[in-house]
Amino acid sequence: MTRLEDRQTLIREIAQARADGARQAEACALAGIDPRTVQRWRQNDGLTRGDRRPDAIRPIPAHALTADERARIVAVANEPRFAETPPARIVPALADEGTYIASESSFHRVLRAHGQMNRRGRAKPPRRSRPPTTHIATGPGEVWCWDVTFLPAAVQGRWFYLYLILDLYSRKIVGFEVHDTDSADHAAHLARRAALAEGVHGMPVAPVLHGDNGATLKATTVLAMLHWLGITPSYSRPRVSDDNAYAEAVFRTAKYRPDFPVTGLTDLAAARDWAARFVHWYNNEHRHSGIRYVTPAQRHVGQDRPLLTARHDLYQQARRSNPRRWSGRTRDWTPIAAVTLNPERNNVIRTAATRNPLSGSVETPAFPSRPDTASAMARNAGDGRRAATRSHAQRHLRREHGEDGEHRTFPAVSTMAHSPTAGAMPDTR
Repeated sequence: MTRLEDRQTLIREIAQARADGARQAEACALAGIDPRTVQRWRQNDGLTRGDRRPDAIRPIPAHALTADERARIVAVANEPRFAETPPARIVPALADEGTYIASESSFHRVLRAHGQMNRRGRAKPPRRSRPPTTHIATGPGEVWCWDVTFLPAAVQGRWFYLYLILDLYSRKIVGFEVHDTDSADHAAHLARRAALAEGVHGMPVAPVLHGDNGATLKATTVLAMLHWLGITPSYSRPRVSDDNAYAEAVFRTAKYRPDFPVTGLTDLAAARDWAARFVHWYNNEHRHSGIRYVTPAQRHVGQDRPLLTARHDLYQQARRSNPRRWSGRTRDWTPIAAVTLNPERNNVIRTAATRNPLSGSVETPAFPSRPDTASAMARNAGDGRRAATRSHAQRHLRREHGEDGEHRTFPAVSTMAHSPTAGAMPDTR
């Protein structure tokens, strides 16, 4: 309902717009109301008396509950045997006794009118899950992720525990330990070692350490250590499995390596030796798909940009040497400017550093596929049927890179934000 004051204000604005030469339909559309609504207000004293629906006299339906029936509903619901029973169970119980008073919805309406629609017993209203915290890393040492996973032992029923801390921006494993027990003391010790190795004490701002809701990572011992180190803890939402997706993806990469001990590790020394070899391979040899196929160690120290620029120059040279093989843009080797953990789903994440695309990978091709044949270029553009016959992979690339193939970029905002929905998975390794 529109208040009387708002109606009068809208009518004045619409009248002023019409006096300035605007049509009433366009003025009403701009005000967000229908022209027939304005007509009804003017004809039915709607500009002097306002909306009369709240004061309308509504007759009581003939089949409505009588006062005695409503009193009986309240009396039955307040019987000791139904003191902890909701209407959804009261009505069937009465039906088993051969008694029908009213429907379940009628019980709800009557009890609500008497102020008795509360949760019965010790049950409490369900708590809504908080929105995930979005962290944006624009450089190494800003956001870390950590988690614990099981490593199989040769003895059935026994496990080793791999504790791991991952830098979100570079994907480098900055700390790891393997133990034969799951303890908060091990997690606190790993956080301290990683902070010392990465020089957290000398950083202007200590990193955010994101983990799941496991008891080990939320223990008081761990929180006290993080507070002493100046590291800000962050946790996933309860019962949401993909809020810490980057750390989980590292474990997936580890357990699908050809040298993963599927038959189990013989002892703790063997488990630690395997973990050390995996971390060395992952940091120094593994070309990560999420960071343009450079190694995490190279990106961690800033060596990814000259490498990607050299790749871009190589592709440009290859296109110049044989332009007929390049009907479009070269591969995009632009460095990834920022990485988001649990990005907002309904709003665009604006990263803290604008990505500068490498020329030639996003601009007009330097050479057409057939520069001497206009008809061939027209055939490359398609006749309208090409869009209908795109493969699923091509449609996916069109959604990712835009309709015209341009790689989308995001301008800058702060390094933390909050969103109302759920999290995002990292790139596949």
